[in-house]
Amino acid sequence: MSKPRDFQHDLERSLPAIASMSSSLSRSQAFSPHYYCSPEKRKAISDVRRTFCLFVTFDLLFVSLLWIIELNTKDGIQKNLETEIIAYRFKTSFFDIFVLAFFRFSVLLLGYALLKLRHWWVIAFTTLVSSAFLIVKVILSELLAKGAFGYLLPIVSFVIAWLETWFLDFKVLTQEAEEERWYLAAQAAAFRGPLLYAGALSDGQFYSPPESFAGSDNESDEEGVGRRLLTAQEKEYIQQGKEAMAVVDQILAQEENWKFEKNNEFGDVVYTFEIPFHGKTFILKAFMQCSAETIYQEVILQPERMILWNKTVAACQILQRVEDNTVISYDVAAGAAGGGVSPRDFVNVRRIERRRDRYISSGMSTTHSLKPPLSKYVRGENGPGGFIVLKCANNPKVCTFVWILNTDLKGRLPRYLIHQSLAATMFEFTFHLRQRVGEISGRS
Repeated sequence: MSKPRDFQHDLERSLPAIASMSSSLSRSQAFSPHYYCSPEKRKAISDVRRTFCLFVTFDLLFVSLLWIIELNTKDGIQKNLETEIIAYRFKTSFFDIFVLAFFRFSVLLLGYALLKLRHWWVIAFTTLVSSAFLIVKVILSELLAKGAFGYLLPIVSFVIAWLETWFLDFKVLTQEAEEERWYLAAQAAAFRGPLLYAGALSDGQFYSPPESFAGSDNESDEEGVGRRLLTAQEKEYIQQGKEAMAVVDQILAQEENWKFEKNNEFGDVVYTFEIPFHGKTFILKAFMQCSAETIYQEVILQPERMILWNKTVAACQILQRVEDNTVISYDVAAGAAGGGVSPRDFVNVRRIERRRDRYISSGMSTTHSLKPPLSKYVRGENGPGGFIVLKCANNPKVCTFVWILNTDLKGRLPRYLIHQSLAATMFEFTFHLRQRVGEISGRS
């Protein structure tokens, strides 16, 4: 009787591990900030608008098909074409309903595919004309005496016209407005002054690196080039890390647009935010009673040690240290629900930056020769995200912890079930993190 609840509870417990490095992004769906800065790509028609144009084309083809079927009854197509077109009568012909569908097709594609208009007046005009004509047609005509097609064609034409209106108004225009808002925010972030970022990480264990200015004379175009030459693959890893970091910065810059989801008794809050091309992203914001450096060490700099306090993490291994700020990690999440949720593994490229007011770890999914996909694990992916630790300027003994998570566990798990569990998952992660902080404070 309690099995469904136990399954969801175990799933919730497993997700922190699955997303414990929540800083990965599929290379095949890379969310590069350069997308927003490219006027050529900005001119391309959006996916949702393309779908709308396909639906408008379907409108014409479907009405045409129904009309052809009607023509192919009794006297045959040729005879009926002569009756309905050459000897056209408003009260008995279906030809004008086909012409009406062609009218909608031509005007809507002209306005929203060729001219790329972003206003509802074109669809409002075509729907008004279609509705008025069909109402008058049904009232004055003798089509209803012709049987099923006398009812079907006017109804289909009327319904499709209003579906097109709903689709454009509630899907196309709203989603494109959201993408435009995101683009403007990204451009604003791109034109801000240079940010501070990390200095070197050791070749052994992580340590807290000194601060340095991004874009300064000391920064080489190829980080770590003074030590050794980087391979083409290593340069690609570094570029992936930088792109993922830019995405995290853009999400943080739009906090006023985060949508509230849930909170708990500790004051932790989970928000959601829609990212173009990646969908719903979950964002946890928690106030921690410890220094920012403590969270920085436990969550960002020492991921291998997370298995000590987060039992849902089966393994974490650093596969390669590419250069001072970039590493490749391999993470395994333990299974859950008595085997109902099989273990997941992830290969991530991570970039770590230390700035004056915050610490950030972000990255994206990648591939590595040391860890190809294994049959015993399902290879999962996390969307753009990461861990951020914000310092408190007035009190160095407290900080704010932010976790940005967009995860895809792959396999056969329903996505809606994962989304329902994510808020509880993030709250549970902070609960274990607070316990870990308490243990550290007790020893000091």
